[in-house]
Amino acid sequence: MSTSGRISIAILGLGGQGGGVLADWIVQLGANNGYVTQGTSVPGVAQRTGATVYYVEMIPRGGPATPLLALMPVPGDVDIVVASELMEAGRAILRGFVTDSTVLIGSTHRVYAIDEKSAMGDGRASGEKIIQAAQTRAGRYIGFDMDDAAERAGSVISSVMFGALCASGSLPFARDAFEAAIVSGGKAVDANLRGFAAGFAAALSNPEAGIEAQHIPAASSAAGRELQSRIHARLPHEAHYFAIEGVRRLMDYQDTAYADLYLTRLESLAGNADLIAEAARHLALWMSYEDTIRVADLKIRDTRFERVRADVKAADDQIVQLTEYMHPRLEEVCETLPAGLGRGILARPRLSALLGRFFTKGRHVETTSLRWFLTLSILASGRRWRRSTLRYQTEQARIDAWLDLVRSAEPEAALELVKCQRLIKGYGDTFERGLHNFTQIVERHRAGGLTASGIARLREAALADEKGDALQAALAG
Repeated sequence: MSTSGRISIAILGLGGQGGGVLADWIVQLGANNGYVTQGTSVPGVAQRTGATVYYVEMIPRGGPATPLLALMPVPGDVDIVVASELMEAGRAILRGFVTDSTVLIGSTHRVYAIDEKSAMGDGRASGEKIIQAAQTRAGRYIGFDMDDAAERAGSVISSVMFGALCASGSLPFARDAFEAAIVSGGKAVDANLRGFAAGFAAALSNPEAGIEAQHIPAASSAAGRELQSRIHARLPHEAHYFAIEGVRRLMDYQDTAYADLYLTRLESLAGNADLIAEAARHLALWMSYEDTIRVADLKIRDTRFERVRADVKAADDQIVQLTEYMHPRLEEVCETLPAGLGRGILARPRLSALLGRFFTKGRHVETTSLRWFLTLSILASGRRWRRSTLRYQTEQARIDAWLDLVRSAEPEAALELVKCQRLIKGYGDTFERGLHNFTQIVERHRAGGLTASGIARLREAALADEKGDALQAALAG
């Protein structure tokens, strides 16, 4: 805060998160308590879709001259920064708004950007680095999952941020003055006051909490507890987190025997703890490949319908219709059939061409209708015969060949080969592109015995672009 009593506040948020409402409350708060206050906003669609900077500046009334207030925050001269999402806190730091005299209040939850979601591999930016930067660069940092707090309070994140701002003590106003600003707004007052109270309590009890550690729930069945005990007894500690999560995922995907196969494969890997931990993660992902059975199962789960209703904030007496776009190809349909039948169809070009005509276009599937719900339910029930399908037999052969290659490689190269599984994800064309890139790297290693750094270089090239141009250039180089 300057010697004149001027207070500058920058609010960084995404469209729809209530940054404008929060700015209005702060303007009202200052005006109600003897301050000349001004609020502005500048959308920044080119930076991240919908990202906006709201700026509030206030100065006590009664000075020798009418104050001239700025329209935008100035790097190095911002007293308080409020960020509605973790990457927005990072953006504030990068733009120089956060210094050792700034109070940074930010939510630790993530809203992934388009480029993060569309990356060939794991395109997520590092949240841990932003937390570290916030704790290092800000004069004071208050961070917790404000989106979750709003959800639990039945409110919106703007009210939680307002409560955290009050609890920070960085503004010279009492709590009842903050609450009065909400009341004067006249919109969803009860819900906003609940959110305000939740944010206030969280900021007081858990400042600088950062990102909470991930916890896996305790096993809920005798089979799960037995497998978890096996993990603790036979695998290095570094692999426990991913192995336990892998078992949970594969029991949900198929059954206990499939999770048992997963652990048997892991136990067969001789190597350091880092290799087994990395293998625990990537093996579970590959073994839970997304076939048509899995996709159908996920589409009709109760938890998914509940999540959609919560996202659209549907009341109990409101009906929600959910329409999906689905485009199974002939190959994917054949892979769901018994191996002999599916292989026979794909091996006959004329028959494949004839049947393929029925799968050239995608379909809009209303999963909330009885017809499509029953259709997908029947398809999801195919889990019981998944082991007889062409896709199951194909994927298990690929996985075994991958693990054999890992076991035969030098330790450093083995670790990089394990990480190459990142290339294989999704279904349809996305899966085929990733598998093709993976196969090219593996074949080059088999032919020439690539070093660990060579494998890593080719893998990063494959992740660089969707078309594979960078990988082809690296292979040719």
